[in-house]
Amino acid sequence: MTKIGLREANLHFSKYLKMVKNGKEVVLTERGNPIAVIKPIPQGKGVKENQRVKVLEEQGILKCTKRGRFPLHKLVTISGKPISQIVIEEREERF
Repeated sequence: MTKIGLREANLHFSKYLKMVKNGKEVVLTERGNPIAVIKPIPQGKGVKENQRVKVLEEQGILKCTKRGRFPLHKLVTISGKPISQIVIEEREERF
């Protein structure tokens, strides 16, 4: 397992993606605190589909089509503020 900061991950994303493709887990940290894990998706027969994806499909947030091994996700328009506006507001609240 490799721990990296968000800035480092952003600058060298392809390097860490190759590590994940080779079976390693990468932990993303923000100011030293772990916030996310990037890990390979299990391969092979009998592997259950990701339950979270199923829930998002049922809610109408994702639409999946089957092509090859993994579903492709299509964007779905949802009501509310654009995500960019939400991020701007959250950043303003911090300072």
